[in-house]
Amino acid sequence: MTAKKQFLTLFTLLFCACPDILAQTPPPGAPPNRPRIEPPKKGVCPLPILPALPTYADTSFYAQTNVQHGKIEQVKYKNYAGQDKRMHVYLPPNYDKNTDARYPVLYLNHGGGDDDSKWSSTDAKSGGHAGSILDNLIAAGKAKPMIVVMPSTRGCATLTPSAPRKDDACTQEYLKDIIPLVDKNYRTKASREARAIAGLSMGGMVVMNVGFPHLETFSEMYVYSSGHIGEESLKQFEDSYAEMFKDPKFNDQFRVPFYMSQGETDIALKNGQKVMAIINKYGIRNFWVLSDGGHEWANWRRNLFQTAQIMFPDCPASTSK
Repeated sequence: MTAKKQFLTLFTLLFCACPDILAQTPPPGAPPNRPRIEPPKKGVCPLPILPALPTYADTSFYAQTNVQHGKIEQVKYKNYAGQDKRMHVYLPPNYDKNTDARYPVLYLNHGGGDDDSKWSSTDAKSGGHAGSILDNLIAAGKAKPMIVVMPSTRGCATLTPSAPRKDDACTQEYLKDIIPLVDKNYRTKASREARAIAGLSMGGMVVMNVGFPHLETFSEMYVYSSGHIGEESLKQFEDSYAEMFKDPKFNDQFRVPFYMSQGETDIALKNGQKVMAIINKYGIRNFWVLSDGGHEWANWRRNLFQTAQIMFPDCPASTSK
């Protein structure tokens, strides 16, 4: 037997007897006593398969088809600061009939310059068609029946990160007014496992400012066409959350990976990429979606269609805090 064959035989025997020997033994030329690299662990819920986006020109997924429809109602309230506010609330089909049923809640945020009516608007160019998107998905069995709360964040949305224990005005309104009102007046599943928060553009900033410091309240975060603007804001974002991101248990707070989407010609594309560089730096599990199109409803409707299908997975509640 040649020396080469002897080496291959010995290598095969060693590898079969100890499959991780290569992970323990540094390759030639590597520094001695190199620590073994442990692979990342699985998430607390099975990783969902992200559905494909509809094509840019597709309108069928939000058409008002012959399926059972939910209803959208307006709710007025006075917030913690004494301001008169309003929200739109989508209730899934048969909400009034299935009186014993309780539902998860998606908190869905509008963009800058808009208000709480935009996501439920059926305007062909500038409406979110949220009701029809959910009706069609629920009828097809592709999304869980859910309540969708669309608040107004005009006047409180900010580009400044809401650091832990320093809640901004929107965060305070969510915690003091919006969520308690919804849990009191609707049949919700009032737990973090049954709450998701999503938003477009400035509403994506609301998602990050409210969501990251309060993962005891939300377990899913979806950002559409958004990101911090400028190096100072990015630095503040990282400085505010770095210690939290470093926590080995941080990833366990997400039942679905953090989601961010941008259009190929989106004015927020580079801002989002820079945020995702920080997200990836700390190993936060995520979905990053790049689509055709720009900063427009043609994308945001598709983003809602895609993400609504992976929300509220069926898996046990996590004990992580």
